[in-house]
Amino acid sequence: MSIIKVNNLSKSFGGVKAVSHINMAIDGGEIIGIIGPNGAGKTTFFNLLTGIYSPTSGEVIYNLDKEVSSKSFKPHKMTGYGVARTFQNIRLFKNMSIIDNVLLGYHNNMSYGLLSSLFRLPSFYKNETKAYDEALKLLEIFNLLDKKDELASNLPYGEQRKVEIARALAAKPKLLLLDEPAAGMNPNETKELTTLINWIKDEFKLTIILIEHDMSLVMGICSKVFVFDYGTLIASGTPNEVQNNEQVIKAYLGGE
Repeated sequence: MSIIKVNNLSKSFGGVKAVSHINMAIDGGEIIGIIGPNGAGKTTFFNLLTGIYSPTSGEVIYNLDKEVSSKSFKPHKMTGYGVARTFQNIRLFKNMSIIDNVLLGYHNNMSYGLLSSLFRLPSFYKNETKAYDEALKLLEIFNLLDKKDELASNLPYGEQRKVEIARALAAKPKLLLLDEPAAGMNPNETKELTTLINWIKDEFKLTIILIEHDMSLVMGICSKVFVFDYGTLIASGTPNEVQNNEQVIKAYLGGE
């Protein structure tokens, strides 16, 4: 069953078409790769999927808990639809602790109201304790538990990436969008991340879409790959099919 349908999606900035007439359907429970040269429109596409940009034409339709169209997308509502993401440029609160950064991801899942918060009623402490315990479990999964009280700014780049993914998971999404998750990681960290993403997909019952330039990661974990070039979708298929596609070789690798 398709949980995402993209229908004739386009986005223009002035006279520049960043994304042009994209059509695709994505089934649940898969890891999907979005690849292409720099400037191909990949991050613009992610921004359309998450309501940061509104389409110039066309639409995105989610069918997660309920059917929602991009015509009503707002960035602050996306976690409520079951969608979470990370960004190409890490967006942590650098002067907050790691545990506090992850706890921010639970914001939409808190069930206490304003009065409970103001007067510190039992429901407030119950929810706060539950969120804290779940945040500790996420940090343990990412091997960051011993650093929970450190400032995010003190972590190496690769570990900051992990904190950002942990915060996204704290929102309890059904769809996780990862924008270049392996950026800044060394080969060993990338190998560890590859295993971790596979595990996350199975453990949390997620669909994952990732933009990535590291082809070893993409080819190793993605069941399907979509290739963008100059804002258009030029190919899609299994990693092996895409790898041997002549148009992809020409556009993405520069020739035979």
